[in-house]
Amino acid sequence: MTQLQLPNFLVIGTQKGGTTSLEQALRQHKQIFIPVKKEVHYFSLFSSQPLEWYANHFIEAKTEQICAEATPYYLFHPAAAERINQSLSKVKLIVLLRDPVERLLSHYFHARRLGNESLGLSDALAAENERLAGAEAQLMSAGGVHQAHQKQSYFSRSCYEKQLPRFDLWQQTDRLLILRSEDLFEQSQQTLAKVLAFIGLNASSSTQLLLPQANRGNSEAAAVSSSEKKRIKETLINTYSWAANKLKMHWD
Repeated sequence: MTQLQLPNFLVIGTQKGGTTSLEQALRQHKQIFIPVKKEVHYFSLFSSQPLEWYANHFIEAKTEQICAEATPYYLFHPAAAERINQSLSKVKLIVLLRDPVERLLSHYFHARRLGNESLGLSDALAAENERLAGAEAQLMSAGGVHQAHQKQSYFSRSCYEKQLPRFDLWQQTDRLLILRSEDLFEQSQQTLAKVLAFIGLNASSSTQLLLPQANRGNSEAAAVSSSEKKRIKETLINTYSWAANKLKMHWD
């Protein structure tokens, strides 16, 4: 029986945290194979498909290449961690975490541009709990889909400390790399070198990679007042129990 070609590492999140930029940078490395389609969604939207369906995305990889894919929904999807563990017991995971308020705003304006959000900012944030009611239970079944959970989960996706515990197994085995999105863009070469070393490649080859500013918005968040941003942060802390100190990461 032919052995299936499956990923050696996954970029699992967070949405609007720089995953597209990282994926496009890594795609330039000759020793890394990434499918043309960035977000394969096997462990989120297409888990009812056979593993062969997933492996077919990597069928063009050369024998000397390591395989990867980037689907930021994996970090937030309630069933993804267990599904990944069942199918890819030795895979490494990379997480990019961005300032939670800035991530939320970028997510909201991204949804507006794509036509996934019709409400104004305040109304969309106020509607989140009702929109996501019952979503996680629905998503635990293979092939389960919940549009609001995927596209309108603004506050919830910024609560990283509630998502990361699902991946405790990887933290215990040094197969989980957590990075700040800000460091990826402000210290690109050092961060890319750290990624390459983590996946077992020569860190010095990071100098050959260019980090694009991919999937950027139109700077809509710059128009959001500091008072509104403060209100969003207070809601994250008081209503969603967000706590940066649990992650040992700090955003001003």
